[in-house]
Amino acid sequence: MNALARIDPKLRTALLGVVIVAAMTGVAFASVPLYRLFCQVTGFGGTTQRADTAPGATDRQVTVSFDSNVSPRLPWQFRPEVPSDRIAIGARDMAFFVATNAGKTAMTGTATFNVTPEQAGKYFTKIQCFCFTQQTLQPGETVRMPVIYYVDPKILDDPDTRDVQKITLSYTFYPADQAKPAG
Repeated sequence: MNALARIDPKLRTALLGVVIVAAMTGVAFASVPLYRLFCQVTGFGGTTQRADTAPGATDRQVTVSFDSNVSPRLPWQFRPEVPSDRIAIGARDMAFFVATNAGKTAMTGTATFNVTPEQAGKYFTKIQCFCFTQQTLQPGETVRMPVIYYVDPKILDDPDTRDVQKITLSYTFYPADQAKPAG
């Protein structure tokens, strides 16, 4: 007879409940980083990719539009310098966003991002981005923040994306302690 069979049935049920709760808690804590990793690998939900260099321009072009948002809890003004840009697929390009701290104290923000249409996310690759690190602005300070990116030529081989004419890159700034997970 094993040890588990000798335990009182009520205690055994309670222990099983504790084990299930502990397992579900572990799954809940692991779900955010696992989901973020899944989104980064697959481009799911418009999640962009990261790279060190661009592959080189093709003869096809796409329009990239820029969108900016700020959490109501962050007293910043945030906007793209230009609302859109026409780029060659595969060519490296740079866009600037401007942020101003309209508050009376220094504030640190974190930018989350996504790309629409969602299926284009896995082909939109960032080389450098202000969204990779937290940004601290002093009261009244205005900064220009660059993003260096390209659209991977593989977008032309995917039947779901080969006809995409416009991609929107959207950022939302949150206070650093209240950032929403990307993905």
